[in-house]
Amino acid sequence: MHHRWVLARRSLARPEEIAYYLAFAPTETDVSELVRVAGSRWAIEECFQTAKNECGLDQYEVRRYIGWYRHITLAMLAHAFRRTPPAH
Repeated sequence: MHHRWVLARRSLARPEEIAYYLAFAPTETDVSELVRVAGSRWAIEECFQTAKNECGLDQYEVRRYIGWYRHITLAMLAHAFRRTPPAH
């Protein structure tokens, strides 16, 4: 059985700011696990922001799905190769 969860996170730097997260998880899920997963969202968002800046995604205007799909695929592929650390 699953439940809907609402997590609220207050910023330490700006206590007036509260971020809310909606989750749908099994009933037996620990709150610590929900917090861990919600926190991993920031790493993913930073990756997308970096890709947008480095690969030109922030300057592309989407007109049709096919054009967007091709552009995002090539841009993310370029980003993956650029971010790969050199082999030693």
